[in-house]
Amino acid sequence: MYYIRERTLAGEFMAGTWCSLGSAIAAEIAGLAGYDWVLLDSEHAPSTAPGLMAQMQALSRFPTAPVVRIPWLDQVYVKWALDMGASGIMVPYVETAEQAAAAVSCMRYSPQGIRGLGTATRASDYGYDFPDYFSRANRELLAVVQVETVRAVDNAAAIAAVDGVGVLFVGPMDLGNNGNMPGKFSDPRFMEMLRRVAAAARGLGKACGILLPDTNLVPALRAIGYTFIAVGSDSGLLTRHFRENLAAMRSPLASAGAPARNSA
Repeated sequence: MYYIRERTLAGEFMAGTWCSLGSAIAAEIAGLAGYDWVLLDSEHAPSTAPGLMAQMQALSRFPTAPVVRIPWLDQVYVKWALDMGASGIMVPYVETAEQAAAAVSCMRYSPQGIRGLGTATRASDYGYDFPDYFSRANRELLAVVQVETVRAVDNAAAIAAVDGVGVLFVGPMDLGNNGNMPGKFSDPRFMEMLRRVAAAARGLGKACGILLPDTNLVPALRAIGYTFIAVGSDSGLLTRHFRENLAAMRSPLASAGAPARNSA
């Protein structure tokens, strides 16, 4: 297991990206690139349990932590992802301290939580390393809760105060949509919400994170305290570069040397 909770809570900058294609090859490429963590999405992506397992196996030879975003706060989803070897869980749409506490409880073994005990899972090397895994899991697995509504922003300090929460992670698309701020980062109200989340997290010794569309926004977000940042996704990068590649192929410069078509 590769853990990053200690580094994250220490305020180290943790660079990540999104894997939403459900592809072990894409996950492996992200690991080869050298990211600190990779988000394996199963909320808005076609990732089944075997698909998540394959992606985590692909990442296992790199110092890159697999963080799984579950579809919803559900004990079963958390158990599956952790038993397969996730270093952290991202829980969408957390709005209250009570929901955050429930998420942490699902990630922890008794008596600190309600996670079921399986001794022969991939997370513990199929039982070969279970004593070590069991001794470390409750304190070293990373709980990432998503802040995606105005209500969640208002409750950010209470959420950050929950023991076991490691990262308050802003979902910018949902927060902008739910707050009626379609311009998102260009809207001063949106940036003020981001500052409030950062202040709440840092004030209680927690990290704050966000998914950004490109690297241009990274300096501004780091300046206000965001350290757990993901930029782009496998699907987004592939889409953009395919389009750029095709546009370059069809550009006047590329076609200047092409032989004229025979119109006869």
